[in-house]
Amino acid sequence: MADWVQGDGQHLADVLDGGLSVAQADSMIENVVGVYGLPMGVATNFRINGKDYLIPMVVEEPSVVAAASNAAKLFRHGGGFQTQSDAPVMIGQIQVLEVEDLESAMQAVLDAKATLMAKADMVGGSIVRRGGGARDLTVRAIRESAVGSMLVVHLMMDVRDAMGANAINTAVEHIAPDIAELTGGRVHLRILSNLTDARKAKAWGTVPAGALHHDPSEAKRIIRGIVEASAFAEEDPYRATTHNKGVMNGIDAVVIATGNDWRAIEAGAHAFAARRGSYTSLSRFREDASGDLYAEIELPLAVGIVGGATRVHPTAQLALQLLGVQSAQELAEVIVAVGLAQNFAAVKALAGDGIQKGHMRLHAKQLALAAGAPVEMVAQVVDIMTREGQIRLERAKELVQQLSHTTE
Repeated sequence: MADWVQGDGQHLADVLDGGLSVAQADSMIENVVGVYGLPMGVATNFRINGKDYLIPMVVEEPSVVAAASNAAKLFRHGGGFQTQSDAPVMIGQIQVLEVEDLESAMQAVLDAKATLMAKADMVGGSIVRRGGGARDLTVRAIRESAVGSMLVVHLMMDVRDAMGANAINTAVEHIAPDIAELTGGRVHLRILSNLTDARKAKAWGTVPAGALHHDPSEAKRIIRGIVEASAFAEEDPYRATTHNKGVMNGIDAVVIATGNDWRAIEAGAHAFAARRGSYTSLSRFREDASGDLYAEIELPLAVGIVGGATRVHPTAQLALQLLGVQSAQELAEVIVAVGLAQNFAAVKALAGDGIQKGHMRLHAKQLALAAGAPVEMVAQVVDIMTREGQIRLERAKELVQQLSHTTE
């Protein structure tokens, strides 16, 4: 933590209070009219592969940061999270239409694999110099579609510590003319896939029964409830969608904080959840042989620590410093652990008292602010609404008006 706060204190304050100037924003996207702020919090208690982390999270939803921190504390009792991840391999696709002989064309591409991969590496730049580059090339046929048959060529490229979209897109565009010549077809789309299933991250951990409740019978009841909720999400897509939203509450918050592409992560996660033909949960919860709760999760996570907004947005740079990660793979492993913690917190609440009990008190803060309460009045409004059990905007407005008259 000390290393993180070193340097100019005023600069640090400026970065944390918005972070992005209008001038900087204007260089990032088009037609800039301002900068939109979101709260940035820090989740605590995370131990991942024996290392402690402070987790920056950018999210507007109350209870997310607190829930992640509380969940991580429970997993610490079981030694924290263990993680692993694939090499940072991205997939680039080349669509080939109007191919007369699919089999011959496929074979021609495979015969030229080494040459095509070498040519892709010619435009790999710093990624190749750092040990990345083309790793494989495959081809498959789609024999029937709305526009007839086509070939799909996949270039697999290790992009090291980058997210890799620009690198893989450049590479497939570079070899596309060669693909057209080899197949005799017409090359159309040349673009990455956000289903990065060659670049997955996995986390798992155990929450001892005793950490869930001091009464063994009550702890067993809690574990049974969580396992039953998990089974529901595994089998029912309507439940799985909300279950996975809980996962993404944690994942997106860290992805946004570090300047990565949360839309790409969302697309890949949900496609992965449906990869077997039916949408299912990304995580699993089970009671282990010792009677403790075991949890695991796996999903594609293409994130980077170099390039893009991660090196343009000042607050993203600060978030990466706070995390102290040394590689894109380490960042992915941290993020997947946060997703598991967040998901566990939601499922535990659902299987116990319900999601609203803790969430609504935090939601009351937002209602107090929405009702026009000054910052110094928020706690008082929240306390009254919570005691009354009336956490509603209309009641918040009434209280703000009453309390304002009292202090006049």
